[in-house]
Amino acid sequence: MPEAQIVVTGASRGIGAAIVTELVARGRAVVGLSRGGESPAGRAIACDVTDEAAVRVALAEIASAGPIAALVNNAGLHLADPSATLTTARYEQVMALNATAVMVGCREVHPHLVANGGGCIVNIGSFFDKLGVAENLAYCASKAAVGAMTRCLAVEWARDHIAVVDVAPGYIETDLNRDFLARDSVRRFLERRIPVGRPGTPQEVARLVAAIVCADIPFLTGETIYLDGGQGMAH
Repeated sequence: MPEAQIVVTGASRGIGAAIVTELVARGRAVVGLSRGGESPAGRAIACDVTDEAAVRVALAEIASAGPIAALVNNAGLHLADPSATLTTARYEQVMALNATAVMVGCREVHPHLVANGGGCIVNIGSFFDKLGVAENLAYCASKAAVGAMTRCLAVEWARDHIAVVDVAPGYIETDLNRDFLARDSVRRFLERRIPVGRPGTPQEVARLVAAIVCADIPFLTGETIYLDGGQGMAH
């Protein structure tokens, strides 16, 4: 019988690449989706997750090779704009990838998980979902939407034996933000604001996601798990 597969979006770099690498290291069959069709390990498929038809086709292709056991909705975008001049186009660009694509991914994978007898969805949110952050209206709103969708789907799809969890990282150092985080002023701010004294790593997020997916704990559903070094709760 073909091995059950785990699908990871935004797999080509950063947190997504780390998640793919960790899951493959744990012996799982992984398919990474990205615009360019790149993934550091496992199987890779080119897919723009803001294209509903492309998502549907990609998942059908994956399911033709074996059952789908889990989806990790990781693809995302961060744009910062002063709210007074935030254009509708920029707002919708962020929401399209960070929120709408998550909904579409969950909806389109649902029948495949049902066919598998159940499974797991892990959505990658952000601790910005509960913070007021200047010039981040679109990003914060999109990640708050991820938490809300996670709760709604967990309640609705429990009868289908599908667990849905939101993993919400804080500041994570990746190739996209490494230079920014290395600035003296930013480094001093993070050392002061994050109780553990540093940003997180993609590998730390990956280990948490892999633990959720691989441990198979159906009673863990609907929750947002913050991975922020204690920053979001620090006074």
